Amino acid sequence: MAITSQQLFFPTCYGPEFIAQKVRDWITAVGAKTAYIEPGSPWENGYCESFNARFRDELLNGELFYTLREAQILIEQWRVHYNTVRPHSALGYRPPAPESIVPMDQRPTMH
Repeated sequence: MAITSQQLFFPTCYGPEFIAQKVRDWITAVGAKTAYIEPGSPWENGYCESFNARFRDELLNGELFYTLREAQILIEQWRVHYNTVRPHSALGYRPPAPESIVPMDQRPTMH
């Protein structure tokens, strides 16, 4: 079954960080319609809104990035912590992908 452009709906975010005039122009040009999601409405886009709120509260509101490299390093450190250490209530207060540490014998093995 073919899907026509009139059947396509694209969710778009009109929040201050994601103004995308070119995307809206393209959507209009192909004849599709947008599914407007109210910024800051967790009941409409709960997963993304929840993550964005935590990202802002736990990192962005407390940092000033002076270089792109500094931002990359700090955001990566936060991402690793978020995914391997930080407890998530939806997972029974466990991290999504806990770090596995396999102790290695430091002595070389002779064959």
